[in-house]
Amino acid sequence: MTHDVRDLLGAEGPFAREVPGFAPRASQQEMAEAVAEAIAERHILIAEAGTGTGKTFAYLVPAIVSGKRVIVSTGTKTLQDQLFHRDLPRVRQVTGARIKAALLKGRANYLCLYRLDQTHKDGRLASREQVAQLQALRAWAGRSSSGDRNEIAEVPEDSPLWPRVTSTAENCLGADCPMFNDCFVVKARRAAQEADLVVVNHHLLFADLAIKQEGFGEILPGANAFVLDEAHQIPDLAGQFFSVSFSARQLQELGSDAEAECGSVTGAFAVLREPIANVTSVLRRVRLALDKLPQRGAFAAIEDDRFAMAELRELQEALRTLEAALATQAERSRGLTTMHERCQGLVEKLDQVLDGSARDWVHWYELTSQGFSLNATPLDLAPPLRALRQQSRAAWILTSATLSVAGEFGHFARQLGLDDPVTLSLSSPFDYARQALTYLPRGLPDPSAPDFTDRVVDAALPVLRASCGRAFLLFTSHRALRRAAERLASQPYPLFVQGTAPRHQLLAGFRASGNGVLLGAASFWEGVDVAGEALSCVIIDKLPFAAPDDPVLEARLAAMRDAGGNPFVQWQIPSAVIALKQGAGRLIRDVDDRGVLVLCDPRLTTRPYGKLFLRSLPPSPITRELGDVDDFFCA
Repeated sequence: MTHDVRDLLGAEGPFAREVPGFAPRASQQEMAEAVAEAIAERHILIAEAGTGTGKTFAYLVPAIVSGKRVIVSTGTKTLQDQLFHRDLPRVRQVTGARIKAALLKGRANYLCLYRLDQTHKDGRLASREQVAQLQALRAWAGRSSSGDRNEIAEVPEDSPLWPRVTSTAENCLGADCPMFNDCFVVKARRAAQEADLVVVNHHLLFADLAIKQEGFGEILPGANAFVLDEAHQIPDLAGQFFSVSFSARQLQELGSDAEAECGSVTGAFAVLREPIANVTSVLRRVRLALDKLPQRGAFAAIEDDRFAMAELRELQEALRTLEAALATQAERSRGLTTMHERCQGLVEKLDQVLDGSARDWVHWYELTSQGFSLNATPLDLAPPLRALRQQSRAAWILTSATLSVAGEFGHFARQLGLDDPVTLSLSSPFDYARQALTYLPRGLPDPSAPDFTDRVVDAALPVLRASCGRAFLLFTSHRALRRAAERLASQPYPLFVQGTAPRHQLLAGFRASGNGVLLGAASFWEGVDVAGEALSCVIIDKLPFAAPDDPVLEARLAAMRDAGGNPFVQWQIPSAVIALKQGAGRLIRDVDDRGVLVLCDPRLTTRPYGKLFLRSLPPSPITRELGDVDDFFCA
């Protein structure tokens, strides 16, 4: 079969004949062959595919013609929709494969008919706008076959109505729901269980795998192969899903949901009012006791504060008292049964995050303006991820444009516990020698200098004049972004600044402007695709080393140091290289794109590790002369 997929994507194959603008690429065929082999042999494949390889077809074609059950997981819901609604139908049509495919998202993406009905009956809406949105939702509910909130444009993504008309695992009534037979979530899950190919996103995949580990059954059907696109995101995401997290918000929601549930059960409120009020009161005292601590840090900082620890012990007692009170009411309604189970779960979580004796876990906290969270994260993610893969007995294909450091996959493989993967590195088919130029400005100070951002803007201004705007400026901190936005406000280019509008609006405005300058931090370094002349320059302020205030990272680096390793070389540099590749990858998105990459961090030329960063980037000419930038844009 491996040769079949190469032929399907070859110059004489059906894709070349039937798909407008399709260009056969040797790298795409090579990747498709490797994916087909991985699926057939059930082994692990790491495939780095440079921009323009056409990796989506390179894994979809072998997945579809394999005859096996395959789960494809993407980094974002946007990519998930594109894959299911655009790429998959095209591949099915060209190959003629008769397979059942399904799209599955987390439950918060589907309208809950019961909660929609409750919200309508309740009638309490904050504005006329919300009344109109509720009417739109009710009309749409009657004609939608999927209930996927992505279908309805009249209700914006950030509308306060959404949490009221979608369900969570905690408040879902399950089979007891009067609208269970029409439930959009149930229909989507059934379709997924019957499908040959299911398109999910990483959040859902890991939530499901983590739940399955705890023995609750599964949403996703057992598969012969998992294909994880945008796989560079997996280490961070896996850390979230294997963590235990207890938050003030979870407790506040439990209290308000329990009070609401008492409305339909006579006498329940008299029993629960005092324990709920007590939890709310102690919760407030805990937050006040934590107020003098840094926003995020190791749990040891709380343990060193006798007053804060005493308040947390009080919270533990108050929560146990509420759990005992709920136990007396649990059998009186389905809703109160759920409340009791939720409270039991929170008691267990709080016990676990307060128990700092587990050696292989990092205990840490985070404060928000009103609340807090207490967390426990595995020190090493490799063992739980290895156990998951062995349990699945499936092929695992991990692909992205950014997985290697100067061609080596060791850092990525170690993080995920991939002991002996097959690896494949496919460079981009784009002609970077002709299409791109990398400019390293001279004379910039050390990134720790107080005037560094001002000097970066000074270096960027002549480049922006040469490129006529049409640029992304990517920053490693929000403070630098805000300072640059102040400095650039008087320039003659339309300015788009992260945080002033939703991301999709900023990108649409940038594309439409023709000469815009977009300033972004972390979320604009990846997953942003602007092909064509609208984006002709990417300027990056610093090498993206992870912030030193991350307690999990600090603990991992300390463990590496204690084991005799060099955490800077083994962890921090490789992670920063992969992040820089993501940022730089925004520039050339198409075979006709041209552009200049400006890297303002002088450590690229003053530190020995600078060469490793430059060697990991696409092979464009490097210059230190501004005149070469002018010449490039004049050519």
